[in-house]
Amino acid sequence: MKQSGTSPLLQGAVQDLASGVVSALRSGDHARAAAVPAAADGEAGGLALAAVRVLGADALLPSTLLHTPPLPDELAVFRKAVETYPPGAGAGPTVVWSHWAMRRTLRRLDPGHADGPDEEPDTAWLEGTTWQLLTHQLAVLAALAVPGEDCGVARAAGQRPVDVARGFVRAVRRRDWRQAAGAGRWLTLLEGVPPTLGLENGLDFVELMGGQDPLVELQVRAARLTRTGAFV
Repeated sequence: MKQSGTSPLLQGAVQDLASGVVSALRSGDHARAAAVPAAADGEAGGLALAAVRVLGADALLPSTLLHTPPLPDELAVFRKAVETYPPGAGAGPTVVWSHWAMRRTLRRLDPGHADGPDEEPDTAWLEGTTWQLLTHQLAVLAALAVPGEDCGVARAAGQRPVDVARGFVRAVRRRDWRQAAGAGRWLTLLEGVPPTLGLENGLDFVELMGGQDPLVELQVRAARLTRTGAFV
């Protein structure tokens, strides 16, 4: 599950940002391990903003899961990324939903600067889709897989736990560690997951095989925090 259409420089910036998020999730010390770096001026600043937009709401995941207020610089960069990269005309549903998730994160963490309606995008594109495509799309939108998040995508996932479990197994067999980690993160939230899946062992295996990729590690770490209730 690669980030299609992104340059090597941007891919590297996204991985660096994901590494910062993982560090913050591990330590629980937001002041010591800020996830979102302050954006510089010029090309470097643009790259930082683009990286935040690619990672989406997960750029502030430590604040969401650990209930630690984001640093002012983090929040400012995140807000600027939301404002700078709105979905274009004809944007795909995952892009629209990713942007919506970022705006909702801003509403929760910075309500004084929230603006515009909070109306959800539609989920018709998920209705009746194959379990393979469903898993792929959910993995792309894994930033929506957070405790207490009630939205159309989460409800669609909740209606098909067995299909998501099948998708998780398929991703592991195909060695698509990013998709497997994203699906595993969703599965930690869903009721009705077959106990025979062995999700805990599956997450261990995904981390072992793909954990050197910070985008995989981020999803596995989020799944574990959700599973153990460490976010409470």
